Amino acid sequence: MRRAWTRYSTATGYAVVEHLRNRLALTLVVFFIPVWITLVVLVINDADVPLFLRATEQHITVSGNDVTKISSAINAVTLIVGFMMFIVTYRATEFDHRLAHAGYPHSHLLAARLTSLIVSAALICAYAVAITCGYWMPNQPGVLWLAFFGAALAFGGIGVMLGALLRGELEGMFLIVMLSIIDTGLQNPVSNPSSDNGIIRFLPCYGAMQTSVAAGFLHTVPAAHLFLGPLWFLGTVAVAGLTFRLRTHDRRHHTRFRRSAPR
Repeated sequence: MRRAWTRYSTATGYAVVEHLRNRLALTLVVFFIPVWITLVVLVINDADVPLFLRATEQHITVSGNDVTKISSAINAVTLIVGFMMFIVTYRATEFDHRLAHAGYPHSHLLAARLTSLIVSAALICAYAVAITCGYWMPNQPGVLWLAFFGAALAFGGIGVMLGALLRGELEGMFLIVMLSIIDTGLQNPVSNPSSDNGIIRFLPCYGAMQTSVAAGFLHTVPAAHLFLGPLWFLGTVAVAGLTFRLRTHDRRHHTRFRRSAPR
């Protein structure tokens, strides 16, 4: 048990250090979130916008400026967390394969990545909620944090999956940016009057956006929708873990073949 804890804590420590060394991501956390939300406050009209909230089966009217603060904050945290997890996973993949090849357990390496993801996402979402509350006080700030956290987990998992699947760094960053922009853009009733379209339910941030709107303008909590982001997280992390295990197995098989081949 002590040995397992030592392996896990060591791997987690390295994962945290990798995040701290990512200066671009840290800069985005500090400056991008407040700048993005401030621009929304200054630019977006605060006219009322009708919205059908599927999570509560209600037709409600929301302020265009306030609902855009929510979608912009979700956009910011998903971009940052997804970017952070993709970069860390992508750049550490080769080293992780070597560790696994040397006998370091897959489970400890994956658990370390997930721990760093959860801690980073929780802190970044708390910061995003604090910035949002500086301009506008939602009805349920705690539920708003849970919704942001679910969105961050979903895109953090997507970042881990892309880091394990893709061979190029630019492709992963592009995909994360495009996915986040499309996701939040389609769900914002200001930019998309048909944001209640049934297809929207299949987007990663659907549950987070529905819960965030409820937290901002209502006093009900659509509990089932809070779990949609974590479900995306579990699914994408499962794909990443399977990919890592298969590629590690292939490398071991290839190494054994090379060693046994006649000279």
